[in-house]
Amino acid sequence: MEKDRNDKNIGKKLDGRYEITERIGEGGMADVYRANDIVDKKTVAVKILKKEFAENEEFLRRFRNESKAIALLSHPNIVKVYDVGFSERIQFIVMEYIDGITLNEYMEQSSPLDWKDAAHFVMQILRALQHAHSKGIVHRDIKPQNIMMLRDGTIKVMDFGIAKFARESGKTCTDKAIGTVHYISPEQARGAETDEKSDLYSVGVLLFEMLTGKKPFDTETNDPVSIAVMHMQKEVPRPSSIQPNLATGLEEIILKAMQKDPANRYQTALEMMNDIEAFKENPDIVFGYFPDVTGEASDDAKTRFFTPVSEKDAVEEADSYEEELDEDEEYDEEDEDDDDEYEEEEEERHSLFVPILTAVIIVVIIIGVFFLTTFIMNWIENGKGANTTDEWKMPSLINMDFEEALSQYGDKLQIVSESEEYSEFERNRIFWQSVPENDPVSRGAVINVKVSKGTKTIKLPNYNNWDYETARNQILGLGLDVDPRYAYNDEVPAGKIISTDPQGPADVEPGAFITVTVSKGENIETVEVPNFINMTWEVAKETATLYELELVKEEINSSSDAGTVLGQSIDAQTPVTKGTSISLKVSNGIPEEKTVKVSFAIPTDANGNFHITFYEGGAVKTQGNSFNVDLAAGTTFVEVKGTGTMTLVATLTNEANGKTATIGSYSLNFDKNQTNVVQSDVAAAFKAVDGIPALTTTTTSATTAASTSTTAATSASVSSTTSTTTTAAPPAQQNEETQVPAAN
Repeated sequence: MEKDRNDKNIGKKLDGRYEITERIGEGGMADVYRANDIVDKKTVAVKILKKEFAENEEFLRRFRNESKAIALLSHPNIVKVYDVGFSERIQFIVMEYIDGITLNEYMEQSSPLDWKDAAHFVMQILRALQHAHSKGIVHRDIKPQNIMMLRDGTIKVMDFGIAKFARESGKTCTDKAIGTVHYISPEQARGAETDEKSDLYSVGVLLFEMLTGKKPFDTETNDPVSIAVMHMQKEVPRPSSIQPNLATGLEEIILKAMQKDPANRYQTALEMMNDIEAFKENPDIVFGYFPDVTGEASDDAKTRFFTPVSEKDAVEEADSYEEELDEDEEYDEEDEDDDDEYEEEEEERHSLFVPILTAVIIVVIIIGVFFLTTFIMNWIENGKGANTTDEWKMPSLINMDFEEALSQYGDKLQIVSESEEYSEFERNRIFWQSVPENDPVSRGAVINVKVSKGTKTIKLPNYNNWDYETARNQILGLGLDVDPRYAYNDEVPAGKIISTDPQGPADVEPGAFITVTVSKGENIETVEVPNFINMTWEVAKETATLYELELVKEEINSSSDAGTVLGQSIDAQTPVTKGTSISLKVSNGIPEEKTVKVSFAIPTDANGNFHITFYEGGAVKTQGNSFNVDLAAGTTFVEVKGTGTMTLVATLTNEANGKTATIGSYSLNFDKNQTNVVQSDVAAAFKAVDGIPALTTTTTSATTAASTSTTAATSASVSSTTSTTTTAAPPAQQNEETQVPAAN
């Protein structure tokens, strides 16, 4: 408290609007203060460079580099920067204020973490890095001290002081061995070129620590040079050696992220996110990156994540590293506990709701039962015309409501609606009658009318540049439906209508859908469409959120796992504006039925009408059409629909006597359109149902045996839905008794 009272920054009003109230953090090169923004009336965090470093070009560069990096980023998991001030007198950055703690503080209280909590935190860190990397920014100092956690578990990545701008022609920051030593990548420790894979190594170290409660490389003296050399040359310890119950999949993710060679690591944050998402869905998953991950590492496996360094090289690297530490003073122990960034409430998440209004179909059912009471006068003998005593003039029904006409004239006339049509008259109004006005009409006469369905077309105004909500309400009021679409436009402000389809002014039918394109504001940038194929729907949604794209789910029948993406409406790597809608074909897990055609050879001496039935487990699967052997072309077939592979029993039924016998069993592969004969004897089945006439002469046993052998040679043939037919020679099995299909 005494120190805060002596702090000359407290009470200052920077730029006339940021009133500093208290110091809330202290780092190696800057102090962090809580302040009131008197213009926007909100609490902010102000990071002020310490005076002793104000004339140091290296610290000035790092401080300004941080503001430049954050200013380029806009993501819910990255601290926001509101303002900067760089003058000769004071250097400061104004950021969002977070009422929370660092991830390091949380880990000290709760380590080791449950895998679900660890995955929840790491996924948010990776989302932040994916966004930064997409902008060409490498953080290079990922550590729990640089990550804030809100009360609801939301993560905010901060402190981009040593970030590298990979897409700039000149390096904004050197590639010297800077970064926190416990989380530094091997190439960063060597002072070699760093890229986004260096950040992923640090995330791997962080995940290791979360799940085990230990850092992978540490010493009793906490010597930074020794720890850096361990990162460069020592084999990564198995996390399961510390936490034996750690799932194999999580261990593989950590080891892959911490590969010594960057080429063997995850190449993007999205790749690592996909693996974590897959593990969350199936905690028993094994990725197979390290076949020996559950046992002692093989020599081959070790070379994949442990590149030994010679003793001479290690000494030289350690000496070089120590010199750089002395020169740059990068490993100040105070930096381990640097709470540099504070942030405020979670960014609002917006969802677009597509209003789908179903057109209203009003069916007017007219039930009019009128009993005709007509009084017909007999014709006079002299042939004069009929002398009707109840004849009167036809009234005009035009423009009358149909129900009103029935009520007013229904006791005198039978008014029948001949049709309902669009017209210039209002809905349900009569616009035509079969008997003209004033024509003579008798009581009870049938009068046909036409009833209006309303105006055939509706005038659609020009809604360009209208406020969307205002226009939407008016369009709905016209009896039309609205199908909103969103697109960037440099000239039309956000929320205003760019155009409609059809474009007004135009005549449209009632109930028509009007496509309204609403501006999302200026088109700042485009993104390349990612490859969603083979992702799960949930992973695809998270990926689309990262790319700021919209997804439409179209479920299709497929034998693939439910939720698997099988197709996308826009090819991967196609440049599109952010907010573009992409339709994904997603498996519903219900296999699509396919047809296999099974053919049977008919014995030449068979006679009669028959049909073949397939059974599955004793239940009828399908029954073929009736066939007459005299009309068949030597074969008959049955088409069977199904999915996957199944074994069916086929039976033959003689329609003359109702006898049934088993032909055999068949294995059908619907995916490959194949049929395999398990056991079959068509001739025996025909004989068993009396489909082959008995011989009228006595035969010797030898002749009978020969005949049986010949008959048994007749086989079932199978074919696919193509024209190719394959005949297999089944085993000669004959059954004289009527058989029922086995329940297998």
